Amino acid sequence: MIKIKNVELETVCGPTSALPMNLLPELAFAGRSNVGKSSLINVLMQRKSLARVSGKPGKTQTINFYRVAVSAGTEALSDASFYLVDLPGYGYAKRSKEEIAKWGPMIERYMKRTAQMRALFLLVDARLPAQESDLQMLDFARHIGKRVVVIATKSDKLSKNELAKQKGVLQKGLALEEGEALVFFSATAKTGREEIYEIIEQILTE
Repeated sequence: MIKIKNVELETVCGPTSALPMNLLPELAFAGRSNVGKSSLINVLMQRKSLARVSGKPGKTQTINFYRVAVSAGTEALSDASFYLVDLPGYGYAKRSKEEIAKWGPMIERYMKRTAQMRALFLLVDARLPAQESDLQMLDFARHIGKRVVVIATKSDKLSKNELAKQKGVLQKGLALEEGEALVFFSATAKTGREEIYEIIEQILTE
């Protein structure tokens, strides 16, 4: 199991910024603006306020590159690093059309440009069926040949029976393909974190 040794925000890119030409693997995280992406990043990185959590959805308006140093029991990850890439939240209606028009091309430019992006971690709300904006992001990642891991957040809001039902709903609604994992996650209970760590370790050692 990987252990987080150090995390630092290295690069912040706006709509017109030049994207960094990183040599390390990149794991990108994306989701609708109110899905709890900042909370998930803080839990995964074991930091209380690495990614700023706001009461107002749509806080992340830049692409943020966090350099993460990890270790694990395997020799391949005894001392490794990767970039966690926090993509702007999408689908928040109260943002202006002008702002949204900037973010879409920015996300697309990043995902098409980088050869280092090993996977897209797509966050969806565990309580809801697949949303159109999530399907668009999923289809785009598949189209350009990127590996997809779906993380269903806020799973602590559901009972065991509801979780079992929603697993089927999301698998069907997203039409998950072979190799596309679905992980239920709760930032409050930290459930799902170890499973995500295992997936990250697998990706980094492939």
